[in-house]
Amino acid sequence: MLLLWSKKTHFFRKLFVNFNTCFPPSTLTVFRKLCSEIESNFSKSTSLSFSAAKHGSFYQTPPKLSNQYLEDTSLLRYLKRTLPQEVFEKVNKDLLEFGEAIVANIDQLSKQCEALPPQLIIYNAWGKREEKLWTCDAWKKMHNLSAKEGLVAIGYERKFGEFSRLYQMAKLYLYAPSSGLYTCPLAMTDGAAKTIETLGLTHPVFVAAYSRLVSRDPKFFWTSGQWMTERQGGSDVAGGTETVAFPQNDGTFRLFGYKWFSSATDANIALTLARIADSQGQVIQGTKGLTMFYLETCLPEGGLNNLEMVQLKEKLGTRQLPTAELLLKGTVAYRMSEAGRGVAEISNMLSMTRIHNAIAAVASMRRILNLARDYSFKRIAFGKLIINHPLHMHILASLETEVRGSLLFLLEIIHWLGKLENGKATDTETLLFRMLTPVLKLFTAKQAVAVVSEGLEAFGGQGYMENTGLPGILRDVQVLPIWEGTTNILSLDVLRSISRSNKEVLKAYYHDILERTEMAKSIEYLKESYAMVIGSLNTVLQFVQINPDKLEVAARDFAYSLARVFIV
Repeated sequence: MLLLWSKKTHFFRKLFVNFNTCFPPSTLTVFRKLCSEIESNFSKSTSLSFSAAKHGSFYQTPPKLSNQYLEDTSLLRYLKRTLPQEVFEKVNKDLLEFGEAIVANIDQLSKQCEALPPQLIIYNAWGKREEKLWTCDAWKKMHNLSAKEGLVAIGYERKFGEFSRLYQMAKLYLYAPSSGLYTCPLAMTDGAAKTIETLGLTHPVFVAAYSRLVSRDPKFFWTSGQWMTERQGGSDVAGGTETVAFPQNDGTFRLFGYKWFSSATDANIALTLARIADSQGQVIQGTKGLTMFYLETCLPEGGLNNLEMVQLKEKLGTRQLPTAELLLKGTVAYRMSEAGRGVAEISNMLSMTRIHNAIAAVASMRRILNLARDYSFKRIAFGKLIINHPLHMHILASLETEVRGSLLFLLEIIHWLGKLENGKATDTETLLFRMLTPVLKLFTAKQAVAVVSEGLEAFGGQGYMENTGLPGILRDVQVLPIWEGTTNILSLDVLRSISRSNKEVLKAYYHDILERTEMAKSIEYLKESYAMVIGSLNTVLQFVQINPDKLEVAARDFAYSLARVFIV
């Protein structure tokens, strides 16, 4: 109709222009005004939604990050149930405030770390080699924030005894998805502090380093790296370590070698493995010579500690984190373990870093799910909010079940760690901590990749767009099954814990499950579930008895089964 009117007014306008002498001026004025109004209305109606300035009237509301502590009811309930009331009140207050700080500014720092990844400057403008590692201001602010908030210190101050680790790692869990990957150096810092403490190292160098690793003073606080992987490397550190350590008269060692993958290259110290040479300068081969060393990345007088940063690694994800190839050319180091005990002594560090790995995994799952849930209240499809589509709700509910199960598994392991450190763990808890820590790491890492991938689908095409910030979550979690031992390596580690305990750990596992499910068997609506859990438990343990020769090939499925039964 408007198009018809447009054609008519155009005709009359031409008519009036050509024959304006045939009509009185007043009549021409009225008709001209009428034609202009019709044309103007037509123009407005057709260009209101689409024009140079407006590309449509609809804009999708993005998901909003809110206080993740208040959003995580499973975490809240566990802490309230487990912590003494006076401890919970103090911890709750700090976590609540920290949750608000993450929304207010920390998450923005994380985005800056993603947008401004580290750079290695080999030469200055005048051609002089200087090997300077550049990191953005946001990354440096993460360092200061980590110290002030006590993200490592809380676990070693032990103000709340066996509950200190729960407090520390609950805080890290909230921080991880908004840390810009700064939780990686924090994990290795925690691992280094734990190693020095457990080994009881009293040399002044180690005492000074420990005080810095657990400090709350940003200017005094140090972070640690771990340089284990070499060109042949990966998990087979015993067979792939070529770095050599030569003893010096002052009690130090000089390291020569090439480290293929050194995360947190900007850390102040690092723990590393090297093959020690005997008094005649002959390198001891095999595990007998493999020893753990401590080194500082810079010399006291300034400059790098006889090492060369060759290049930064180009990675699928974790781009915020500086990871480099390093050439050690006489790096000054201090021996931490007895000769040949290098692999054995890194277990203290690995237990810590694997727990941190699980924290990153569960936190990433929680973050993508919370955002997806918020988005489901904003996105309309097929005439209604997607939260009101039963299939979509079913998917979110399934993901919620996975995340809650993994979180409770994580928190239980952390609680056992706190008990172990404070001499309050039972024999059962001690055995289970050894077996289930690698299970926790391998299970949550794999779950994170699957859950985050499914979570991206909840955003449709926007889940694939880089500028939403969502794809980065998937890229970063993809490393979690690889870091700190691949799924296969950890599955075999589980078998070793069973063998070394002469299967005592399986007995402990069995009785622990029975104790946890005792109440369920007398509750009518839980009887069926109880029978299913006990049936699965018996099936898993019978497999070990009946098929000892098939355990290695089934190690991964066996480890998954242990995780599933424990979670349920």
